[in-house]
Amino acid sequence: MKATGVVRRIDDLGRIVIPKEIRRNLRIRDGESLEIFVDGNNVVLKKFSIMRNVDLYASNLVDSLYSLVKKSVVITDGDSVIACSSNVKELLNKSISDNLSSSIKRRESIIEKYNKDLVITDDFSLECKYVINSVVANGDSVGLVIIFDRDEISDDDMLIASLASKILSKSIEE
Repeated sequence: MKATGVVRRIDDLGRIVIPKEIRRNLRIRDGESLEIFVDGNNVVLKKFSIMRNVDLYASNLVDSLYSLVKKSVVITDGDSVIACSSNVKELLNKSISDNLSSSIKRRESIIEKYNKDLVITDDFSLECKYVINSVVANGDSVGLVIIFDRDEISDDDMLIASLASKILSKSIEE
């Protein structure tokens, strides 16, 4: 564990304030949920992602989609890539770009049929055609399904991305 040098008191209601700088660095936003774990004598806080509960399912879904469309497929939660096709495995578990985080907040569905820069992580961007579809579960936008290719994106790819996001939404809600 990395020491920060920050010490906080627990108030009489059992609350503790996480400093703004730490929240900013870890991309913890107001209203987000944190999981609490005990590891020996340590209390560990971890950002909660409802999408992490379906990561194996998402991985199988990505493999199926990739075999069907023969295009790169990525599924994200609110912070990172949780599943990706075999041709872009280096993206797995990496933090998503601020642009994708904004797409989640805005519940966007985007189809880009002309080459445009797609920034998935801070160190991975690609000039390509793509479709992005939000995963909305229990009224909250919780992730994205992205299909991208250098050559072609069709209306069918948009429908497939939409279907995949609806399948993920249903699996989360159940």
